Amino acid sequence: MGSRGRVTLQTIAREVGLSKYAVSRSLAGKSGVSDETRTLIRATAERLGYTRPAGQSQTNDIAVVFHDLDAVNSELYMQIQNGVQREAHRLGMALRIRWTHSADQLEELARSCAGLLLVGPHDREAIAAATAVGVPIVRFGWVDPLEQADQITGTDHEAGQAVLQYLIELGHRSICYVNGTPGFRGRRERFYGAREIAERCEDVSLHVLRFDEQAGFGEAFRDLKAKGIHPTAFFCAHDGLALTVVSELLGQGYRIPDDVSVVGFGDFSPATQISPPLTTVKMEGLEGGAVGLRLLLERIENPRLPGMPARRVMIASRIVERRSAGPCRAEPLSN
Repeated sequence: MGSRGRVTLQTIAREVGLSKYAVSRSLAGKSGVSDETRTLIRATAERLGYTRPAGQSQTNDIAVVFHDLDAVNSELYMQIQNGVQREAHRLGMALRIRWTHSADQLEELARSCAGLLLVGPHDREAIAAATAVGVPIVRFGWVDPLEQADQITGTDHEAGQAVLQYLIELGHRSICYVNGTPGFRGRRERFYGAREIAERCEDVSLHVLRFDEQAGFGEAFRDLKAKGIHPTAFFCAHDGLALTVVSELLGQGYRIPDDVSVVGFGDFSPATQISPPLTTVKMEGLEGGAVGLRLLLERIENPRLPGMPARRVMIASRIVERRSAGPCRAEPLSN
């Protein structure tokens, strides 16, 4: 097995078939592993001749830090958290879960952990403070163009393309993208993807509705119809918007999907609690959380060297067909 100095935590982990972090916690006397596992690991370490390197940090904790002021994505965040926790449990390691937007708290966590998973729109000051500490960081959410940051993200642009293709195949040619409140980057990316497909089809028109999400759809829709535009399908940038659209359209006498189709985005819990159930795009938050943790552990084990590029890992979404979308009727309604 080699000399005593060459036996590492990873050596022991391979020998016992567990994660390096389960090994580390066992040898440090921390919680998160069973007594049986702790005994096995300590016996294996002794047999292999392991000695802790001088000055080695006692912490191998991972912190998952959610931005605490982003209510729009709360259900997605819970999916990501569940995905991270499931993967951590599989690997036999513990996590610290925090909700904050404080740069000071983020920096403090970076100093006391082996790595960070950052979820949500943490501002540049907070990210810079954590990055300066030097521990590996993986981010869920948007980064700046060519920013050298490891990122787990969804396929917003592709999703927009896929939904437009789906609606066009159903025969829809006048389609409305319901954006709601402007400013969310993911919603813009979905629109850009949808627009690309619409621009390829001479007989397809794509319209955009922007409005106050509290009470603005009805008025915005009336303004659209006043211009002589009568969409046969609505692609909503978020399931919450889709619920508003479905409610308003039903209240105006439209039948869904007989008269008009509605597609959402997210596949959150309300999508199956309305009638008709919502056709939507599923964001794979569970898988994203698990993949993010695996990427972070890889970066901790094999740190990025100077000049080594950052990674972008995209988790592909998929369309979930239910009953709110169907073939286009021969003539659009004008009521």
